[in-house]
Amino acid sequence: MTGFAYLAQTSFLRCPSTHAAPAAPFAVAGLAWDGSVTNRPGARFAPAAIRQASHTLCDGTHPLFGLDLDGVLADAGDLPLPNTSLEGMRAALMPQLPALLQRHRMAWLGGDHSVTLPLLRAYRAHLGQPLGVVHFDAHCDTWEDHFGEPSGHGTWVWEAIQEGLVDPVCFTQIGIRSAAVPEARDYVRTQGGQIFTARDLRGQDGPAALAPVVQAIRRRWEAQGRPPLYLSLDIDCLDPAFAPGTGTPEPGGLSSSQLLTLVEELCALPFVGMDCVEVAPPYDHAELSSLAAAHAVWTWLCGQRRLAGL
Repeated sequence: MTGFAYLAQTSFLRCPSTHAAPAAPFAVAGLAWDGSVTNRPGARFAPAAIRQASHTLCDGTHPLFGLDLDGVLADAGDLPLPNTSLEGMRAALMPQLPALLQRHRMAWLGGDHSVTLPLLRAYRAHLGQPLGVVHFDAHCDTWEDHFGEPSGHGTWVWEAIQEGLVDPVCFTQIGIRSAAVPEARDYVRTQGGQIFTARDLRGQDGPAALAPVVQAIRRRWEAQGRPPLYLSLDIDCLDPAFAPGTGTPEPGGLSSSQLLTLVEELCALPFVGMDCVEVAPPYDHAELSSLAAAHAVWTWLCGQRRLAGL
């Protein structure tokens, strides 16, 4: 494993381990699991690929936020997980989360999207209240079963709402476009949340054009008493032209510019954590998906550092 955004000690951003930097306010950790994919496997290799892609971040100074992550970011490595059943993975993951949540604001590098449910369970227990969620994805992930199994990477939204882990009114989906029965596709909206489909956002780019999306998220967050916010980024929210390396690509998605603009603008809001999931390096081309993921995570980390005044 190589460190996030780590190249040389002299001029590139260093990212020590959480053991070397236990007081770092931010940290990344890998969740190398893809046992719940429904199409192409390979997301277990994503944490290493995203770290490698982060090496292109030069001196680490973000062009919008005007700062880097030097001295504030640590890397917990890939958390040890068994390559067995989904419940076995979640049972192994859950005990490792409280200490990291206690010390750091985390960016989790998946892994398929089934890892988000145990993360939300841990955040719900840690914070003592449901979370608001901004969910970038091509897929609604609101199925009540996983092709006959009780849980998977396409059920986590339904499960999170059913378990009271999230505030459904503060749940926003962005980029949805895959084929689905209406009951699943519209589930978040019927529970009080909001959906901005990929079709809704066609032709809209830049801060001004995308401001209505950010404003709608902020209005709901404020109206619900400003609950803790969590960002879940499935790389397949992007069109396959921008992220071919993913398990279930769907044409007609967001551009990298749209995604990064939305992440930049959303960083005006305080998030307690984020995950970036479903990068599948075996199907990538020229590291396009890993690069997009690394830049999105880097942008979120820099934006949250600036918001926190650190």
